[in-house]
Amino acid sequence: GPYMCVSCLRNKVDISEGIPKQVTIHFCRQCERYLQPPGTWLQCALESRELLTLCLKKLKASMAKVRLIDAGFLWTEPHSKRIKMKLTIQKEVMNGAILQQVFVVEFVIQPQMCEDCHRVEAKDFWKAVVQVRQKTVHKKTFYYLEQLILKHKLHQNTVRIKEIHEGIDFYYASKQHAQKMVDFLQCTVPCRSKASQRLISHDVHSNTYNYKSTFSMEIVPVCKDNVVCLSPRLAQSLGNMGQVCVCIRVTSSIHMIDPNTLQIAEVDGNTFWRHPFSSLCSPRQLEEFMVMDIDIIRDQKLGAGAGLTSNKVKLLHTPVNNKKQGNMLILTCFFFFFYLSFDFANANINDEFLNKMNPHHVPDVVLIKKSYDRMKRVKNRVWKLRELDRERDATDTDDERQYTEFLEDLEEDEMLRKNVNIFRDASKIPVESETDDDGAPRISLAEMMEDLSLSDSTGGAGADMMTD
Repeated sequence: GPYMCVSCLRNKVDISEGIPKQVTIHFCRQCERYLQPPGTWLQCALESRELLTLCLKKLKASMAKVRLIDAGFLWTEPHSKRIKMKLTIQKEVMNGAILQQVFVVEFVIQPQMCEDCHRVEAKDFWKAVVQVRQKTVHKKTFYYLEQLILKHKLHQNTVRIKEIHEGIDFYYASKQHAQKMVDFLQCTVPCRSKASQRLISHDVHSNTYNYKSTFSMEIVPVCKDNVVCLSPRLAQSLGNMGQVCVCIRVTSSIHMIDPNTLQIAEVDGNTFWRHPFSSLCSPRQLEEFMVMDIDIIRDQKLGAGAGLTSNKVKLLHTPVNNKKQGNMLILTCFFFFFYLSFDFANANINDEFLNKMNPHHVPDVVLIKKSYDRMKRVKNRVWKLRELDRERDATDTDDERQYTEFLEDLEEDEMLRKNVNIFRDASKIPVESETDDDGAPRISLAEMMEDLSLSDSTGGAGADMMTD
């Protein structure tokens, strides 16, 4: 065929054809990072090697047929939202002639907020907050609630979760999401709620009002293992129970047992707020007592109108000995073979109902539950729970102990763990029960789920590794 000299070839053939001369790149103004598709955000200084690489990656597909000889930035006004790059390429054209060409590609910087900054920003744009509070020194109810929220995936719509000393706050971008959480809480724990809203802004032209809603949820101030004193009216309405009771668990209602008769009763939120009662002791006040001897009391006569009794525990007549003071007490009918006990005789309690009770009806000691070696239990625990991703104020030194107590409650109470996802802890080797075991209850492997996720429940490092 006809030959063409190189200079004519150069005028006829554009070897940069198909390479875009204008390209968009995304930049997050908040954290000053550039997007490297599909999902990585990189910090690059202007005119840096990193930025050059990022820009060239944008052209990579269109430059498959040419050879890149050189690339460099041309100066642009820093605020121009434009980056110009000068490229030198070569390509072999007809009859082996190699053409070289220099051209300029302009990169237009498009602002786009990255996911991380979006999350931070969203925190300031919340429309509704659900503030959950419980006036007690113990966080057991919160730990239980956290597990229910995780199990039912109710944390997914929050823009922020913040734990503070007396409770936890859930922030939402819409009032509907917050309302869903309120409904959920009302079904799962005995609580009462108050809603309020304040006007943030009002647009006269479109007549739209922007409100922030606050839902205050107060959970009943009673936890598992609390000893309580009921009002005479409430005790009577629960089938003539004794006024002094022990709370055996808190789920959607407060479950109680009368240690003198083993009668059991449930008090829901509404009943509680109509006839409130408070805990006489915190778990910190329980002391170890040694049970010396046991007489089982059979066929106890219950009064008229008595409700259900528990078949899980036996009524005992037992002398006990307080480890700390070493004094013997003969107790009539105390329940469980459990030795963490509340010492009424030596406690200084000011409670309106207890003060009015006939002293003969107030027991000396209430045995609450068996005491086990905590260190051994921790060592034998081959399961774990997930935790909500949340911001915390400085953690309380007591939090860890309380969390451990919550884990022990789960081991001791299968009713409680029915609502909780328990995960096998792969870092621990399951041990067959050892002979020196003090009989502390354990959770069977059958009840545990495999922890398949690479990260925590809210998508952390593991999730990123998958997308890179």
